[in-house]
Amino acid sequence: MPDSFDIIVVGGGHAGTEAAAAAARMGARVALVSMRRDMIGAMSCNPAIGGLGKGHLVREVDACDGLIARAADHAAIHYRMLNASKGAAVQGPRVQADRVRYRAAIHELLADLPSLEIVEGEAASLRLGGPEGRRVEGLVLADGRMLAARAVVLATGTFLNARLHFGMRHVAGGRVGEGASVPLAEQLRALDLPMARLKTGTPPRLDGRTIDWAALDRQESDADPWAMSPLGKGRVAPQLFCAISRTNAETHAIIRGGLDRSPLFAGVIEGQGPRYCPSIEDKVVRFGDRDGHQIFLEPEGLDTHLVYPNGISTSLPEDVQTALVRSIAGLDRAEIVQMGYAVEYDHIDPRALDSGLAVRAMEGLFLAGQINGTTGYEEAAAQGLVAGMSAAAFAGGTQPMRFDRTESYIGVMIDDLTLHGASEPYRMLTARAEYRLRLRADNAPTRLTGAAIAAGMVGPERRAWFESRMAARERLEEATTEQLSADRIADTGAQVTRDGSVRSLGEWLRFPGVGPDTLLALRPALADIDGEIIAEFRTDAHYAPYLARQEDEIQRLKSDDGIALPADMDFAGIPGLSNEMVERLGKARPSSIGAAARVRGVTPAALAAILVHARRRAAA
Repeated sequence: MPDSFDIIVVGGGHAGTEAAAAAARMGARVALVSMRRDMIGAMSCNPAIGGLGKGHLVREVDACDGLIARAADHAAIHYRMLNASKGAAVQGPRVQADRVRYRAAIHELLADLPSLEIVEGEAASLRLGGPEGRRVEGLVLADGRMLAARAVVLATGTFLNARLHFGMRHVAGGRVGEGASVPLAEQLRALDLPMARLKTGTPPRLDGRTIDWAALDRQESDADPWAMSPLGKGRVAPQLFCAISRTNAETHAIIRGGLDRSPLFAGVIEGQGPRYCPSIEDKVVRFGDRDGHQIFLEPEGLDTHLVYPNGISTSLPEDVQTALVRSIAGLDRAEIVQMGYAVEYDHIDPRALDSGLAVRAMEGLFLAGQINGTTGYEEAAAQGLVAGMSAAAFAGGTQPMRFDRTESYIGVMIDDLTLHGASEPYRMLTARAEYRLRLRADNAPTRLTGAAIAAGMVGPERRAWFESRMAARERLEEATTEQLSADRIADTGAQVTRDGSVRSLGEWLRFPGVGPDTLLALRPALADIDGEIIAEFRTDAHYAPYLARQEDEIQRLKSDDGIALPADMDFAGIPGLSNEMVERLGKARPSSIGAAARVRGVTPAALAAILVHARRRAAA
């Protein structure tokens, strides 16, 4: 008899660990299946967490009691707030992490979940049953072991039918030193799921002892002691500096001279690579007028000499990699410890998924991470959270928490993926969020933690922290309602014009010259409130007029989203829709008029036709 679980999660990367942890927090009995137990939580590519758009995802996963932010704080050896000089809406928290410490933190956090069991082995195939074999009932491992479950989450990363490219040499594998998942990929194709190939890559790793650090510009860790998670212990690891260099004309000439042996340009690689994180050879070809490309030299840990040269991802042959590295300032004697390479792998068109990341054509099957056509730890972690939560709700017969694009970056990403698909690896950007003034990294708990508590995803420690935080914010809101004159504000030393105007203290906090010192001078009883809560409140006040206008727009959008479309709607039978619209709508299967409006190429006239058709069908 097979071992029985509520949920099986396949894959121990960022998507898989978040999925397993989310399901376990909701009370499900979970099996986390990984080829190697010791590689669970490994950072396969760059040693960093967060960034522009990505940092928002990290904070949102943390707001739902996820793992990534707490592990990042435990391992962080360099903190940097990107866009710190710009508005709060586009600031991106980012840390460099010690790889060993990060993986250890993930193992420790998983060990705290009593209903989660780690199963070491290769997932060979899904166990299927039900009508026409379209219901998932468990998993078969390569050694013949069988596991039973109500739902399975596939978080296979870059391992499905994967190939590694080192110049013109190619081997099967999803990560250097590890094999590929071929039987499972073949089964998914046999199930007629919509699949394609994508590509990603990684740069060579350098021996930091052979780098001339004195010749490079240093970038220190931020002095401001912010952290990724409020539940972490702050900065527990020593802080290291990073350094900056650039490619040059000689570097570019070396790269161009090696393009005939590049698998990317020789036509060996079929999969599309990430537009926003291209290989160095792709940069040189696409941006031929540029005289250089920036490189960030990022230490990989406290107890290793390895350095990650962020910006020169490549699959060029070994001799070309060595020459291009040594043509760069500060790296003229650098030794390469591990050559860069490209990974090509199978993924499933995410338009086959619903908003909970369930495969519509396979009952009980959920997908998370790079299998859905995304790239990046943060995107994977956010999908893992959603898929694990949705799978646990499915197994328990309850309704899962839904992430709306007006309320979270997670919702933006899922909406983008399930409506538009992924013709290239999807990366989160702040520009993708229409309502980014309200979807800030600093207010993720205010936006999401209450709903996560209601969904059963939050443990007692975070729940207690959140309740205390919201009580403090309520005190702050109540204390700032009194109407005060400009003279009263100016008397505290604040830089405001004595023009006789009267506003609430909350409104005065919108002014650049009115800060926390003014607030505490007028309301000393608020001195015990955390500075981050006050900063969030001031940012809300600053954006208030814009947020009010956005709220009206969001209500109109939600009104459209409230007009449901049948899951089996025949778009081809609606007069006035072009063949292209029919194809895109058929793949996206929008659940509402609002979702249909976000499918690319669908016109207002087409939406009107769809709405008429849906109403006639409902009335029939």
